[in-house]
Amino acid sequence: MSRSDRELDRLADLLSALPQDRFPMTVSELDGYVTGILSCPVLIAPSDWLSHVWGETGDAGFPDLPTAKATISAVMDHYNRIATALTKSPWIEPIYEVDRNSDEILWEPWVDGFTRALRLRPDAWKALLEQADEEARSSLIFLMALQDINEGTSKFTDDEIDEIDLQAPDLIPNCVAEILLASRPELVVRAAKASQAPIRNRRLGRNAPCSCGSGRKYKQCCGKS
Repeated sequence: MSRSDRELDRLADLLSALPQDRFPMTVSELDGYVTGILSCPVLIAPSDWLSHVWGETGDAGFPDLPTAKATISAVMDHYNRIATALTKSPWIEPIYEVDRNSDEILWEPWVDGFTRALRLRPDAWKALLEQADEEARSSLIFLMALQDINEGTSKFTDDEIDEIDLQAPDLIPNCVAEILLASRPELVVRAAKASQAPIRNRRLGRNAPCSCGSGRKYKQCCGKS
């Protein structure tokens, strides 16, 4: 097991030890939440977002000081790992949950965390939505549409939701990259220089629509080669 895996396991253990009746975040929710915070056009201090990790009441109910320090440290370490990763590449690797019975990828907790971060600074995101280019605007709207699906308020048909459900895990990283280009351009430019890669060199997921315009999924088209 790698150090990264051990750190995630410890983070999961610490979060699951919080009072579950207060609905604290899971690792996947936290991953989306922190990504949303770091994607925000304005700085959000830990004092403004950390309490939401503990659950609906904002009270972690830590049994003692060592547990409090260990849990807060693990959360901040994850925040810093994502922040560091974004300085190297805008294409994130979301931590999704997986259904143990079906092996289905569950993108919903991650998206729930991301959109909860958006709600911390609604005015900033509204301004970005009005000013951003079509790619960033469409990406942000798509992530919000995913949250509508998650909350059961979507107006898509069941067949459309089924198709979106299959594509979402691969499309989410591309959406975040487009949003970062609009919300944190200095970060994306720095990452692009570091990797010497074009800023809009999208990394297509296996289930994403192929960029060649064929209308087929990437894995069924150019992704075959």
